[in-house]
Amino acid sequence: MDAVSCFCSILIYNNYLYKVEAMSRFTHLIKITFAAVSLGAVMLTAPGLSSAEPVLRVSAIPDEAPTELQRKFKPLGDYLEKKLGMKVEFTPVTDYAASVEGLVNNKLDMVWFGGFTFVQAKVRSHNQVIPLVQREEDAKFKSVFITTKADINTLADLKGKTFSFGSESSTSGHLMPRAYLLAANINPDTDMKRLSFSGAHDATAAAVAGGKVDAGALNISVWEKLLAQGKVDAKTVRVFYTTPGYFDYNWTVRADMNLALRKKLADAFLALDINNPQDKVILDLQRTSRFIPTRAENYLSIEKAAHSAGLLK
Repeated sequence: MDAVSCFCSILIYNNYLYKVEAMSRFTHLIKITFAAVSLGAVMLTAPGLSSAEPVLRVSAIPDEAPTELQRKFKPLGDYLEKKLGMKVEFTPVTDYAASVEGLVNNKLDMVWFGGFTFVQAKVRSHNQVIPLVQREEDAKFKSVFITTKADINTLADLKGKTFSFGSESSTSGHLMPRAYLLAANINPDTDMKRLSFSGAHDATAAAVAGGKVDAGALNISVWEKLLAQGKVDAKTVRVFYTTPGYFDYNWTVRADMNLALRKKLADAFLALDINNPQDKVILDLQRTSRFIPTRAENYLSIEKAAHSAGLLK
């Protein structure tokens, strides 16, 4: 081999070594980058290492206007944020069914249910929801039947009249009023001239007051609030029947909620004191003097009534 050929061979070989070394460095860089990305993903998803702020997702059955629900929850939400040390986010839902589905499908963490919607969530989730606390008044809740008509004074007088319930899934605006109607031998589906559903308690009161229906049923708490706020004229609209007491509203969580968080939540509700001015604002908006513990067994009569009325299968 002459000198020129030898020199060319050396150049080609050195170029080969350079490319091999460069490729090796590139491969090493790729491995380091991949490892860094993988570690970042682990850090983002590992419990206790998440960079995302934890959020307690809360909602409530839409038994009143959305703006009213937001107004009632704001001070309570702020209070819970301080007690829990985490963000509390209230998300309104379009209807009662959406509140049930939201909790059952892990889109919500805690929901203000009526007794019937709690039962629906319990059945729908195969007992994977837990009623946490209720207002003291919810252990003996009542519904009222209202009218503007002089000839309606008893449940029997509703035959042949137009009538409005609240939401179909409402305990105090539909299920229990229906149960007491049936107990009085009145089938609202066949004995009334026209039956409608207003969607909410305040809407039922407005329908009766406005003459859209002869009578209606709603929960006693909303009725008393509407009277106190002057939104209903007691000289025009009157109560002609009040039901016996029954268990109703509660705050419900999923059974898989962290036990420590569940206890913090329960303790926060139970710690609210009517003698504390700041707490009183919260309790007044919730229309109660205090919260008390509750349990699933309290709603067995609601479940039985729902089956008897053909509203739960």
